[in-house]
Amino acid sequence: MFRKLLYAFTLLLTTISIAQIKGKVTDEKGNPLPFVNIFEENTYNGTTTNEQGKFELNIRISGNHTIIFQYLGYKTAKQVVTIDKTPVDIEVVLAEENIILNEVVINPKDNPANEIIRKAIQNKKENSAKTAKYKADFYSRGIFRIKDAPKTILGQKFDFFDEVLDSTRSGILYLSETVSRITFQKPDKMKEVIVASKVSGNDNGFSFNNAASVNFDFYENYLPFEINVVSPIADNAFNYYKYQFEGSFFTENRQQINKIKVIPRRNTEPVMDGYIYIVDDSYAVYAVDLSIKGNQMQTPALDQLNLKQSFSYNTNSKIWVKNTQTIDFVAGMLSIKLNGRFTYVYSNFEFEPEITKRTFTSQVLAFEENANKKEDAFWNTIRPVPLTEEETTDYLKKDVLQTKKKSQTYLDSIDNKRNKFRPMDILNGYSYRNSFKKWSIDYDGPLLSTSFNTVQGWRINAGLSYTKRNEEKRTFTRIGSRFDYGFSEEKIRATASFAHKFNNLNNSFLSVNAGSAVSQFNPGNPISNIVNTVSTLFFKNNFMKLYEKNFASAFFGREVVNGFYMNANIEYSERKPLYNTTDYTIIKNTDAYTSNNPLSPFDETSAAIEKHNLVKANVLMRFNFGQKYWSRPDGKFNIPNDDYPTLSLGYEKGLAASDKNYEYDLLMGRVTYEVTLGNKGFMQMNLKAGKFFNADNISFVDYKHFNGNQTHIGQTDSYTNVFNLLPYYAASTNDSYFETHIEHNDKGYFMNKLPLLKHLQSQLVLGFHNLSVPDRKPYQEFSIGLDNLGFGKFKFLRVDYVRSYQNGYQGDGVVFGLKFLNVLE
Repeated sequence: MFRKLLYAFTLLLTTISIAQIKGKVTDEKGNPLPFVNIFEENTYNGTTTNEQGKFELNIRISGNHTIIFQYLGYKTAKQVVTIDKTPVDIEVVLAEENIILNEVVINPKDNPANEIIRKAIQNKKENSAKTAKYKADFYSRGIFRIKDAPKTILGQKFDFFDEVLDSTRSGILYLSETVSRITFQKPDKMKEVIVASKVSGNDNGFSFNNAASVNFDFYENYLPFEINVVSPIADNAFNYYKYQFEGSFFTENRQQINKIKVIPRRNTEPVMDGYIYIVDDSYAVYAVDLSIKGNQMQTPALDQLNLKQSFSYNTNSKIWVKNTQTIDFVAGMLSIKLNGRFTYVYSNFEFEPEITKRTFTSQVLAFEENANKKEDAFWNTIRPVPLTEEETTDYLKKDVLQTKKKSQTYLDSIDNKRNKFRPMDILNGYSYRNSFKKWSIDYDGPLLSTSFNTVQGWRINAGLSYTKRNEEKRTFTRIGSRFDYGFSEEKIRATASFAHKFNNLNNSFLSVNAGSAVSQFNPGNPISNIVNTVSTLFFKNNFMKLYEKNFASAFFGREVVNGFYMNANIEYSERKPLYNTTDYTIIKNTDAYTSNNPLSPFDETSAAIEKHNLVKANVLMRFNFGQKYWSRPDGKFNIPNDDYPTLSLGYEKGLAASDKNYEYDLLMGRVTYEVTLGNKGFMQMNLKAGKFFNADNISFVDYKHFNGNQTHIGQTDSYTNVFNLLPYYAASTNDSYFETHIEHNDKGYFMNKLPLLKHLQSQLVLGFHNLSVPDRKPYQEFSIGLDNLGFGKFKFLRVDYVRSYQNGYQGDGVVFGLKFLNVLE
């Protein structure tokens, strides 16, 4: 107990003994003002107040310093502060701003706000160019809170955060800070070095806060949230916004600031509501205070997000610079209520720094050594925004809790609670954990994996695995086995597996598998167990076609250099034909099940393959052009570059077969590309091609099979890897092939403008698919659909109308997208 008190006293002492200028900012009634923009006149040294109105501004040079206090809705204050050897504590009171209307010449034929916005749009290129290149210090702090957390959700205990919640079941879930040095060049080149990173309750944690992900520039046409949000001064802003002149006021250096109310024309579109402040004459952005609802960004769990930015002016450089930014949000789902705030401070700008070709590399973010090991004394000298009492308490509380959580006694007590076995675990599954030694044994029960097919009948599947983790290096080793039993077939099969992730730098991964399994002819598993079960039992459509594989295989993959990934796989397998063993169905009808032979669906006595053995080896290379990455001590985190496609090349060899005719060679390639089209959505492309050699008599197992869909049920977010109406094995080939999948999702661009339909908050999806194989007319599909359908905050549904053509009109149908089924698989 004494050590805890000593620690708290030391933290408090260091907090009050380092800041050069500190104090509190209030209004005339004594109410604290949060996030006041504070900076030293004609410098780029600034900070902001915290939620309690308190601030700290570090100034290393003694003498007189003029400090500016700038806050929206209040008169800017200027105070001269004398710095000597001791910290200066000041109290600042801000008076409300007098907004006047006669400072702008009002044209009776035009809304004065429109003219100001037009001038801002005309001048934004010039204003943006002033901050086209710079270096700066960057500080960020993020906090997530939960309020009135439920005790149960859908009948299940919700106790994950009980240790950090108070008596009202409210508390801080996440608190973190970063300090970094950034180099930036418009439009999107950035290099960031994290000097310090701190996560409450995790002395080995790394904050995910970074400058690149919050680079919201209103001079650009779009703000990159979940979808592109239209800036109030975008080139086409008048198509999305109306404006109202609220008045103007003057800064301390007599610059006139115009306050413009931003009003969305349509609340269903990705647009913001609030105020933008424009400097007269230069028409630069002075500040923004804007909000957007979650459904406008098509993020249903988010209720509302508020973005504020404040800019400061330097009379020497004559540049308005963003020096503070805050993001507040409120979110919730299933009775869980969350809110949070991110605070960002930019300071010590250097404009027109020396930038060479080597300045910006693929590594866009790196951590200095021991960045997450900084002592409190360091943070108290470098933190530009003081902690609130709530935040200080959270750090202290979770530091103590972390020490407790690391102890074997505590971890054993938690494990004893979690490891308690219940009779229903035989069906549901069970886990036994040793958290102190970082290992676990997991049993996957058969209840959720029970399915039905006409070869095995009712099928149950269970698994047992042992996992050892290294949480600091983010690696693991796992060994396991799975058991599969078909009641109609009266046969049990088993597989064993070993997997090891060597590191998180190049993601070296090894796996070895062996055993006996029932597999679909198409290794892409085009029909899921749950969809096949329903399709078979209720509609007597047994589309899943199976064979038995007794095998041993090994896989190894790793990133060779940044953006170039390579893997190799080798497998020996014995393939055996399988036949239907049951005609059971729930909904009785006179239709007969098709056979398990995809080549002859009405012949129950023949099989698509004969028993044979084969060794199959393949090598795959994947090139992610222009890939960027973050470097952290615990690994490398890749960031795809949307400007370039991803190219995959592969070679597969069938050899050492029991019959020479089964041996073959296959060359294959694939190009995938996803491009964002401003605020008009995004387009995805998936192009595949391949050519077999010496493959005239190979097994049907080794043919190229294409992902069809005869169930009319979709389970994926996009359909760029499937033909929506193509029978599963109708176009399988052992020759050459080329397939094209293109899909455009408007992200609401068109749908949000249509009367009545706009209230669905849906997304229009247009699709095109083409398949070309020898001796067969090209097959095409055209589709139109609506995505992001659902109820309230649950948007897991999609509906598409599809027409297919092959030497003329082939057929049509409706595909129902049930994306929530992915959770059940």
